[in-house]
Amino acid sequence: VLGLAAAASINAASSTAVFQVSATVSASCNVSATNVAFGAITPAATGVAQATGTITSTCTKTTPYTLSINKGVAPTYATRTMAGTGGNTDLLNYNLYTSNAYTTIFGDATESTQTVGGTGTGVAQATTVYGQLSLNQYIKPDAYTDNLIVTLSY
Repeated sequence: VLGLAAAASINAASSTAVFQVSATVSASCNVSATNVAFGAITPAATGVAQATGTITSTCTKTTPYTLSINKGVAPTYATRTMAGTGGNTDLLNYNLYTSNAYTTIFGDATESTQTVGGTGTGVAQATTVYGQLSLNQYIKPDAYTDNLIVTLSY
C-alpha cells in the first residue's frame, strides 16, 4: 500500500490560472455643520459679539472641494439677518467670515464673498466659521434665528 501512495504522487500534476480582483473608488464627500450661537446679548452703543461654528468635510483622498454658505433670509450677503421667533418683525444683523480677521464674508463667491476650498484626506476636516454681530442694534427682546445652507461642491 505504501508503494501505491508513492506512485500516485509521482503521477500528480497541477495547473494554475491568474485572475484579477478590481474595484473602482469614486470621489465622494459628506458635510455637516454645527450652529453658530451668539448666546444672550445685551445691546450696547459699541462693541461686537463673536461666535464660531464648525463645518466638517469628509472627502476621499485627493478630492478637491469647495464650501459655500447661502445668504439665509437676507436679500444680500452684505448683511445677513436673523428673524425674531416671537412673531415680531425686527431683524438682527450679523455676518459670517472665513477667518477671525472678520474681513472676508463666507458666501458663494458672489457679492464680494469668498468660498473656502480644500482637498480631501479620507478623514474628517474641520473648517471654522466666524460669526460677528454689532451690539448697537436696539431691537425687541426675542430669540432670533437664521437657517443657512452649507454646500460642499466637488
